[in-house]
Amino acid sequence: MSLAIGVIGSGAIGQDHIRRISQTLSGARVVAVHDINPLQAEATVKQYQLATSVHDSGLALIHDPAVEAVLVSSWGPSHEEFVLDAIAAGKPVFCEKPLAVTAAGCMRIVQAERAHGKRLVQVGFMRPYDAGYRALKQLLNEGRIGAPLMLHCAHRNPSVGEDYTTPMAITDTLIHELDVLRWLLDEDYVSAQVVFPRKSSHALPHLADPQIVLLETRSGVRIDVEIFVNCQYGYDIQCQIVGETGIASLPEPSSVALRSAASYSTAILTDWKQRFIAAYDVELQAFINGVQAGSLTGPSAWDGYAAAVAADACVLAQQNGAVVDINMPERPDFY
Repeated sequence: MSLAIGVIGSGAIGQDHIRRISQTLSGARVVAVHDINPLQAEATVKQYQLATSVHDSGLALIHDPAVEAVLVSSWGPSHEEFVLDAIAAGKPVFCEKPLAVTAAGCMRIVQAERAHGKRLVQVGFMRPYDAGYRALKQLLNEGRIGAPLMLHCAHRNPSVGEDYTTPMAITDTLIHELDVLRWLLDEDYVSAQVVFPRKSSHALPHLADPQIVLLETRSGVRIDVEIFVNCQYGYDIQCQIVGETGIASLPEPSSVALRSAASYSTAILTDWKQRFIAAYDVELQAFINGVQAGSLTGPSAWDGYAAAVAADACVLAQQNGAVVDINMPERPDFY
């Protein structure tokens, strides 16, 4: 029997998840939708020809008896409330990042889930489901390049909108690296620093771009991440691990090599949804399968909390230019 999912938020990522549940994945169907803009919710239901009710509030959707699991893809500041409501209702919830906009909010979710006594939350960090990152993880686990010493990473977007701010380079962009690099190395961060190179002429006056974030892990691995959200040329994700006996790099997305007009070239993606489209499919299928099996295995509320703690330190480091300590408590046995 297919899992009945209610979706809160029918913006870009919400619509994409509704599409994949309805057309790509197995074992689930969308039975309810809510958006702060009801016309958008109704248009989405019509677009995908869903036999689905449109609810006038997220709370009403969560408490609809027809909804067995909840997918939260609304505005970030609303996530904490909806996830806590889903936990209170005893319903599994897949929440797009951020789990909450502050580490304190994430901890409230952790505490509510632990009080419930069973994992109900999966956070929408998709990169651990990407085939390239999984290959890197396997290589590290096999000791193919010895102990990791340094990581050189980049997160580049062709451009961003006028509402994109300097702190969002951490909370909306780097947040993915904060999660996936912690997963790759299987250890927490202990410090962060942010430095600002020469500003790009393509960056709006209120935005510092690019930025370089310097992280250190508990074992002393040093990480540098370039964040450049006005790079113009495409959406480009890079990760190179320097180990004691070798170097491993994240594979480039598959593309056709073209010889034409006296040049040799390969295309570069410009859409982040296309870069990780397979990972989005795998992560959401894992959530569906986990709910049906009675055991979630994807990124947890604790992972969401860990990313938020590190992000808070990075935002502070943006402001004061200093090396900021990251104080992460030990992970509870619950996770």
